[in-house]
Amino acid sequence: MENYKVTSSADNGSFVETRSYKKLYKILEDLKMHRGKIVHVLGAPGTGKSANIYFAVDELGFNVYDVELDIIDLEDSPKKLFNRILINLKREFHVNSRSDVYKKLQTFDAVLFADKFHDSHVLNDKTVGFSQWTNYNGFKSFYFYFLCFKEYLTHRNDFKGVNVVFQTAWRVYVKGEKKDLLTEFGPLSRLMVGVLSMLFEVVEISYSKDEIIQIVNKRFDVNGKTIESLIKRYGNKPRFICKALEKIDEDRDHN
Repeated sequence: MENYKVTSSADNGSFVETRSYKKLYKILEDLKMHRGKIVHVLGAPGTGKSANIYFAVDELGFNVYDVELDIIDLEDSPKKLFNRILINLKREFHVNSRSDVYKKLQTFDAVLFADKFHDSHVLNDKTVGFSQWTNYNGFKSFYFYFLCFKEYLTHRNDFKGVNVVFQTAWRVYVKGEKKDLLTEFGPLSRLMVGVLSMLFEVVEISYSKDEIIQIVNKRFDVNGKTIESLIKRYGNKPRFICKALEKIDEDRDHN
């Protein structure tokens, strides 16, 4: 069964340009002319945040650095994880100092923290993705974000030349179901996104019912009523709907 995860522009063969995508494209297009921008791309699980990011940077012809993460142990401390990222970057760029790392990152149109960072376990089952690590460590993982913010303040002059695009989610589990605190909790989510928008560029990936039908029909030849029934069950989340339709096809083939 396909996982419908997008980890590069090559995975985007059936992409649909939606309202959210056009907003993201416009914001990323501005990065060509400016430096020091930080963009957060939000969206509930299954909405295709990475698909939108990779399609946009490909359409714009961006030279991007897609940060990968190779956590080996869920027990790694926030400090160890933070240092691992810096060590990997130094090794990747053949430099010895943090300042030299940031100088190298300044040569790219944007630095991405997307699926290869958050969900590296999908690409290599011998590693742990950042999303798995945060789920396991819970509130202890907040110290990692503190270290990142401290690094930003310490090297803010270097960061003035670096554009960063984050695939951003704050995952929590409610009755065993994965939810995103930034988009799926009504007024609380709107408050948190409002604060985030005061500091950074923010784009939320979400879809209308008609857009969902378009997206799903790019992969499956099914009628609108079938898709609408799955929307009621899974919400406006194309990845989950596509997985459900694939399972229906597999069950039909086995009968």
